[in-house]
Amino acid sequence: MALLNTYLNFNGNTEEAFSFYKSVFGGEFQLLSRFEDNPGACEGLPEGEHKGIMHVALPIGKHSLLMGTDVPSVMPQVITGTNMSISVDADSRDEADRLFAGLAEGGTIQMPLQTMFWGAYFGMLTDKFGIQWMMNFDDRQH
Repeated sequence: MALLNTYLNFNGNTEEAFSFYKSVFGGEFQLLSRFEDNPGACEGLPEGEHKGIMHVALPIGKHSLLMGTDVPSVMPQVITGTNMSISVDADSRDEADRLFAGLAEGGTIQMPLQTMFWGAYFGMLTDKFGIQWMMNFDDRQH
């Protein structure tokens, strides 16, 4: 069964926000990755954004992750309503395909499911109710 997590988007202040959340919830970051740490991630980004947070994950409780990213200035900037997504960690590629197709019905696909440069099978969509979803399957974690 798929696991749901909250994914937050920020206009350049992810590091500040997640330092705050870490101070509130405690724990350590499971992952903190900058755009400059990932081959290909800086393509098209202004030089001053290379140190931005590409992905951060803070475990909260036994099975939850609070995750986030800096939205590059070359993409539409977030506002209230577009600053959060539900992230689904599927158990298989087939489950990712099935759930993605179901959620996309009547909605808008922002990024089709595809194997990404970091190795995961990933896609993003907004469902017909305006809720943003991220679908992820990483066979290295299963």
